[in-house]
Amino acid sequence: MTKLRALVTGGAGFIGSHIVDGLIRDGYDVIVYDNLTPQVHGADQKRPAYLNSKAELIVKDVRDRDALASVLSEVDVVLHEAAAVGVGQSMYDIVSYVEANVVGTAVLCELLAKTKHRVKKVLVASSMSNYGEGKYSCPTHGELSPPLRSTEQLQARDWELRCLTCKSQLMPLGTDEDKALHPTSVYATTKRDQEELILNVCRAYGIPAVALRYFNIYGPRQSLSNPYTGVAAIFSSRILNDQSPMIFEDGKQSRDFTHVSDVVQANLLALRSDKADGEVLNVGTGTRTSLLDLTHMLLEYLGKARTVQPQILGKFREGDIRHCHADISRIRTTLGYEPSVSFVQGLPHLVAWAKNEALNDKVNSAFAELDRHNLVK
Repeated sequence: MTKLRALVTGGAGFIGSHIVDGLIRDGYDVIVYDNLTPQVHGADQKRPAYLNSKAELIVKDVRDRDALASVLSEVDVVLHEAAAVGVGQSMYDIVSYVEANVVGTAVLCELLAKTKHRVKKVLVASSMSNYGEGKYSCPTHGELSPPLRSTEQLQARDWELRCLTCKSQLMPLGTDEDKALHPTSVYATTKRDQEELILNVCRAYGIPAVALRYFNIYGPRQSLSNPYTGVAAIFSSRILNDQSPMIFEDGKQSRDFTHVSDVVQANLLALRSDKADGEVLNVGTGTRTSLLDLTHMLLEYLGKARTVQPQILGKFREGDIRHCHADISRIRTTLGYEPSVSFVQGLPHLVAWAKNEALNDKVNSAFAELDRHNLVK
């Protein structure tokens, strides 16, 4: 029996490489298509040591139409993970983010529309950042999807969301896929565009497609020297360099930290089933953790609780949200997904990875760049 061939764009990266491992375990032949961007992989652009040896690596950019077309003609499924990542950086490197994320996805979509290929399914990595603020509950007015906090509120250091009608403090709820999308950064806007381009083009041409909205993914292989990667990796890098993690606002803002193995689970389930075709599904845990709790856990795991303390800045960044965690009812019902690694179980995996990595802490320079563009207030 001939093996199915899978193309993973961005497959040499943190999330993509884990998906590659899962596909190979599932019996796929895998082609990794990645430009090995220096900000993530370093200047030498060498094949990452962690990348599965059974995967073929093609070092090209998704905007390279001819190169991508030649690969598409050889594969049965596409997992589109390629994207420039980083909320803060996207707010001033606007053209580069739009080109990498939106134009790159548009090239893929046009090839699916115009060229001869055998692609039977497409999965696209989307993002919780599409939502903007999460869903909340007011004790008087029920479920709400509030806008961003006003600059005036943030300048008063009044951090929590409040009902626009009665001014009561709102309680975070699980954010479901039907919540209206309100991207609050260039990065988030490009992720929404990636999702919509894939779903719309694939629907028009009869190609089953699924968009998976990842929440805050963490785990081994996360770049510790990229100051625009996930917050757990950034904080780990700071702590291991005996530097204080810098936390905006008061540290009580919360996210849904999801182990990378559960992203792999979601992708494989979506490939195996047609029940989610044409759908958007959250990939998270359904629980939330504050950044301050994350920091203290990392300090304990890394053995630095007595020597390093978090720096609570009391400042805010443009576009930052307060709370967002996933409602995972739909992916549970549709695909049988169940989070397999809790944050307490999974954080040691990141810590073990971090302890063995060469670290180049660039957070101070990244912070200075945000400040120079007046994005920290």
